[in-house]
Amino acid sequence: MKNSDVKLFALSTCSHCKSTKKLLDECTVKYEMVEVDLLEGDKRKAILEDVKRINPRCSFPTIVIGDKVIVGYKESQIKEALGL
Repeated sequence: MKNSDVKLFALSTCSHCKSTKKLLDECTVKYEMVEVDLLEGDKRKAILEDVKRINPRCSFPTIVIGDKVIVGYKESQIKEALGL
């Protein structure tokens, strides 16, 4: 799986987001993470629009693995999408 295939949209204060990050780290998966609440202005607005396109409820964590979108900390679904 290429680096660009896994993206995590998270909030810095969210326990489910932290669990998802920990799982990805334990699986030694390279991923891009965006902590949306730490962004400001137009950058935050643009990222939120991106998240809403793939997850209309705009809830966190939102994980994109290839063409699959997983909303929330769902360990078995995340591992399955990663091919683990």
